[in-house]
Amino acid sequence: MLAPLYPILDIDLLAARSLDVASVAAAWSAAGVALVQYRNKQGSAREMLRDAARIREIFPINGGVRLVFNDRPDLALLAVFDGVHVGQGDVSAEDARSIVGATRWVGVSTNSAEQVIEADKTSCDYIGYGPIFPTASKINPDPTVGLAGLKSARALTAKPLVAIGGITRRNCRSVLDAGADSLAVISDLLPGGDDGNSDRRATRQIVEEFLALLA
Repeated sequence: MLAPLYPILDIDLLAARSLDVASVAAAWSAAGVALVQYRNKQGSAREMLRDAARIREIFPINGGVRLVFNDRPDLALLAVFDGVHVGQGDVSAEDARSIVGATRWVGVSTNSAEQVIEADKTSCDYIGYGPIFPTASKINPDPTVGLAGLKSARALTAKPLVAIGGITRRNCRSVLDAGADSLAVISDLLPGGDDGNSDRRATRQIVEEFLALLA
Protein backbone atom coordinates (compact mmCIF):
# COMPACT_ATOMS: atom_id res chain seq x y z
CA MET A 1 0.00 0.00 0.00
CA LEU A 2 1.32 3.42 -0.97
CA ALA A 3 1.80 6.17 1.56
CA PRO A 4 -0.44 9.18 0.80
CA LEU A 5 2.60 11.46 0.44
CA TYR A 6 5.35 10.56 -2.04
CA PRO A 7 8.16 13.13 -1.68
CA ILE A 8 10.66 13.42 -4.54
CA LEU A 9 14.23 14.53 -3.91
CA ASP A 10 14.93 16.34 -7.18
CA ILE A 11 18.64 17.19 -7.32
CA ASP A 12 18.23 20.05 -9.82
CA LEU A 13 15.68 21.78 -7.61
CA LEU A 14 17.75 21.23 -4.48
CA ALA A 15 20.72 22.85 -6.20
CA ALA A 16 18.60 25.78 -7.35
CA ARG A 17 17.57 26.43 -3.75
CA SER A 18 21.05 25.77 -2.31
CA LEU A 19 19.80 22.79 -0.33
CA ASP A 20 21.77 19.69 0.57
CA VAL A 21 20.26 16.32 -0.26
CA ALA A 22 21.18 14.74 3.07
CA SER A 23 19.90 17.61 5.19
CA VAL A 24 16.57 17.62 3.34
CA ALA A 25 16.28 13.84 3.62
CA ALA A 26 17.02 14.05 7.34
CA ALA A 27 14.30 16.67 7.82
CA TRP A 28 11.82 14.54 5.89
CA SER A 29 12.77 11.53 8.01
CA ALA A 30 12.16 13.51 11.19
CA ALA A 31 8.77 14.58 9.84
CA GLY A 32 7.73 10.95 9.33
CA VAL A 33 7.67 10.33 5.58
CA ALA A 34 7.30 6.69 4.53
CA LEU A 35 8.21 6.84 0.83
CA VAL A 36 10.91 8.84 -0.99
CA GLN A 37 12.04 8.99 -4.60
CA TYR A 38 15.52 10.13 -5.63
CA ARG A 39 15.60 11.92 -9.00
CA ASN A 40 18.75 13.13 -10.74
CA LYS A 41 18.43 13.82 -14.45
CA GLN A 42 21.87 15.32 -15.01
CA GLY A 43 24.32 13.56 -12.71
CA SER A 44 26.73 10.74 -13.44
CA ALA A 45 26.20 7.24 -12.10
CA ARG A 46 28.95 7.90 -9.57
CA GLU A 47 27.25 11.08 -8.33
CA MET A 48 23.90 9.32 -8.10
CA LEU A 49 25.30 6.44 -6.10
CA ARG A 50 27.08 8.86 -3.77
CA ASP A 51 23.81 10.68 -3.12
CA ALA A 52 21.96 7.38 -2.76
CA ALA A 53 24.42 6.18 -0.12
CA ARG A 54 23.84 9.33 1.92
CA ILE A 55 20.09 8.90 1.63
CA ARG A 56 20.27 5.22 2.61
CA GLU A 57 22.19 6.16 5.76
CA ILE A 58 19.27 8.36 6.80
CA PHE A 59 16.66 5.77 5.82
CA PRO A 60 18.20 2.42 6.81
CA ILE A 61 17.17 -0.90 5.32
CA ASN A 62 14.10 -2.32 7.08
CA GLY A 63 13.54 1.05 8.72
CA GLY A 64 10.01 1.35 7.40
CA VAL A 65 10.68 3.85 4.59
CA ARG A 66 10.71 2.76 0.95
CA LEU A 67 13.32 4.38 -1.30
CA VAL A 68 12.72 4.54 -5.05
CA PHE A 69 15.34 5.36 -7.69
CA ASN A 70 14.18 7.35 -10.70
CA ASP A 71 14.94 6.00 -14.18
CA ARG A 72 17.75 3.56 -13.32
CA PRO A 73 16.86 0.02 -12.22
CA ASP A 74 20.54 -0.94 -12.30
CA LEU A 75 21.47 1.80 -9.85
CA ALA A 76 18.45 0.97 -7.70
CA LEU A 77 20.01 -2.45 -7.15
CA LEU A 78 23.50 -1.11 -6.47
CA ALA A 79 22.14 1.47 -4.02
CA VAL A 80 20.00 -1.18 -2.28
CA PHE A 81 16.87 0.89 -2.88
CA ASP A 82 13.39 -0.59 -2.66
CA GLY A 83 12.23 0.15 -6.17
CA VAL A 84 12.57 2.07 -9.41
CA HIS A 85 10.34 4.52 -11.24
CA VAL A 86 10.51 4.67 -15.04
CA GLY A 87 9.08 7.11 -17.56
CA GLN A 88 7.75 6.58 -21.05
CA GLY A 89 11.19 7.22 -22.53
CA ASP A 90 13.05 4.90 -20.16
CA VAL A 91 13.27 1.12 -20.05
CA SER A 92 9.92 -0.63 -20.05
CA ALA A 93 8.22 -1.72 -16.86
CA GLU A 94 8.89 -5.36 -17.68
CA ASP A 95 12.55 -4.71 -18.43
CA ALA A 96 12.83 -2.83 -15.15
CA ARG A 97 11.13 -5.76 -13.40
CA SER A 98 13.61 -8.20 -14.90
CA ILE A 99 16.44 -6.15 -13.41
CA VAL A 100 15.11 -5.33 -9.93
CA GLY A 101 13.25 -8.59 -9.37
CA ALA A 102 9.88 -9.46 -7.92
CA THR A 103 10.27 -8.00 -4.44
CA ARG A 104 11.16 -4.42 -5.37
CA TRP A 105 8.61 -1.92 -6.62
CA VAL A 106 8.33 -0.74 -10.20
CA GLY A 107 6.42 2.47 -10.93
CA VAL A 108 5.54 3.86 -14.36
CA SER A 109 4.81 7.43 -15.44
CA THR A 110 1.81 8.06 -17.69
CA ASN A 111 0.16 11.12 -19.25
CA SER A 112 -2.83 9.76 -21.14
CA ALA A 113 -5.64 7.25 -20.90
CA GLU A 114 -3.88 5.05 -23.46
CA GLN A 115 -0.68 5.00 -21.41
CA VAL A 116 -2.60 4.17 -18.25
CA ILE A 117 -4.29 1.24 -20.00
CA GLU A 118 -0.93 -0.06 -21.24
CA ALA A 119 0.71 0.36 -17.83
CA ASP A 120 -2.17 -1.52 -16.22
CA LYS A 121 -1.28 -4.56 -18.33
CA THR A 122 2.26 -4.69 -16.94
CA SER A 123 3.61 -6.00 -13.65
CA CYS A 124 4.19 -2.48 -12.32
CA ASP A 125 3.22 -1.89 -8.70
CA TYR A 126 1.80 1.60 -9.21
CA ILE A 127 1.05 4.07 -12.00
CA GLY A 128 2.13 7.69 -11.91
CA TYR A 129 -0.23 10.07 -13.69
CA GLY A 130 0.13 13.74 -14.52
CA PRO A 131 1.01 16.49 -14.54
CA ILE A 132 -2.25 17.31 -12.79
CA PHE A 133 -1.46 21.03 -12.65
CA PRO A 134 1.20 23.14 -14.39
CA THR A 135 4.66 22.36 -13.05
CA ALA A 136 8.12 23.88 -13.27
CA SER A 137 9.98 20.76 -12.11
CA LYS A 138 10.53 19.53 -15.68
CA ILE A 139 12.12 21.40 -18.58
CA ASN A 140 9.62 20.07 -21.13
CA PRO A 141 6.59 18.87 -19.15
CA ASP A 142 3.78 16.88 -20.69
CA PRO A 143 0.41 18.60 -21.17
CA THR A 144 -1.55 18.97 -17.94
CA VAL A 145 -4.33 16.46 -17.43
CA GLY A 146 -6.29 18.23 -14.70
CA LEU A 147 -8.52 16.75 -12.05
CA ALA A 148 -10.97 15.55 -14.70
CA GLY A 149 -8.21 13.57 -16.38
CA LEU A 150 -7.25 12.07 -13.04
CA LYS A 151 -10.82 10.97 -12.40
CA SER A 152 -10.90 9.31 -15.82
CA ALA A 153 -7.59 7.55 -15.18
CA ARG A 154 -8.90 6.27 -11.86
CA ALA A 155 -11.62 4.38 -13.71
CA LEU A 156 -9.09 2.65 -15.96
CA THR A 157 -7.01 0.79 -13.40
CA ALA A 158 -7.22 -0.90 -10.02
CA LYS A 159 -3.49 -0.36 -9.46
CA PRO A 160 -2.45 2.37 -7.02
CA LEU A 161 -2.44 5.75 -8.76
CA VAL A 162 0.19 8.35 -7.92
CA ALA A 163 -0.70 11.88 -8.99
CA ILE A 164 2.12 14.28 -9.83
CA GLY A 165 2.56 17.81 -11.12
CA GLY A 166 1.98 21.12 -9.38
CA ILE A 167 0.55 19.55 -6.21
CA THR A 168 0.73 21.81 -3.16
CA ARG A 169 -0.76 22.13 0.30
CA ARG A 170 -3.44 24.34 -1.24
CA ASN A 171 -4.75 21.78 -3.72
CA CYS A 172 -3.72 18.38 -2.30
CA ARG A 173 -7.13 17.45 -0.92
CA SER A 174 -8.77 18.01 -4.29
CA VAL A 175 -6.29 15.60 -5.89
CA LEU A 176 -7.02 12.88 -3.34
CA ASP A 177 -10.74 13.45 -3.80
CA ALA A 178 -10.30 12.98 -7.56
CA GLY A 179 -9.03 9.44 -7.02
CA ALA A 180 -5.29 9.52 -6.34
CA ASP A 181 -3.92 7.01 -3.84
CA SER A 182 -0.72 8.97 -3.32
CA LEU A 183 0.63 12.43 -4.15
CA ALA A 184 4.11 12.88 -5.60
CA VAL A 185 5.32 16.29 -4.46
CA ILE A 186 8.57 18.06 -5.27
CA SER A 187 8.65 21.84 -4.96
CA ASP A 188 6.14 22.37 -2.18
CA LEU A 189 8.02 20.14 0.25
CA LEU A 190 11.09 22.37 0.19
CA PRO A 191 11.84 25.74 1.76
CA GLY A 192 11.30 28.57 -0.68
CA GLY A 193 8.42 26.75 -2.33
CA ASP A 194 4.73 27.55 -2.31
CA ASP A 195 4.94 29.77 0.78
CA GLY A 196 8.13 31.61 -0.19
CA ASN A 197 9.90 30.50 2.98
CA SER A 198 13.66 30.22 2.41
CA ASP A 199 14.57 29.02 5.92
CA ARG A 200 16.04 25.51 5.64
CA ARG A 201 14.89 24.72 9.17
CA ALA A 202 11.31 25.03 7.94
CA THR A 203 11.60 21.83 5.89
CA ARG A 204 10.36 19.50 8.63
CA GLN A 205 7.45 21.79 9.47
CA ILE A 206 6.43 21.96 5.80
CA VAL A 207 6.26 18.18 5.53
CA GLU A 208 4.41 17.84 8.82
CA GLU A 209 1.81 20.33 7.58
CA PHE A 210 1.41 18.36 4.36
CA LEU A 211 1.01 15.06 6.20
CA ALA A 212 -1.60 16.59 8.50
CA LEU A 213 -3.61 17.75 5.49
CA LEU A 214 -3.60 14.21 4.07
CA ALA A 215 -4.52 12.46 7.29
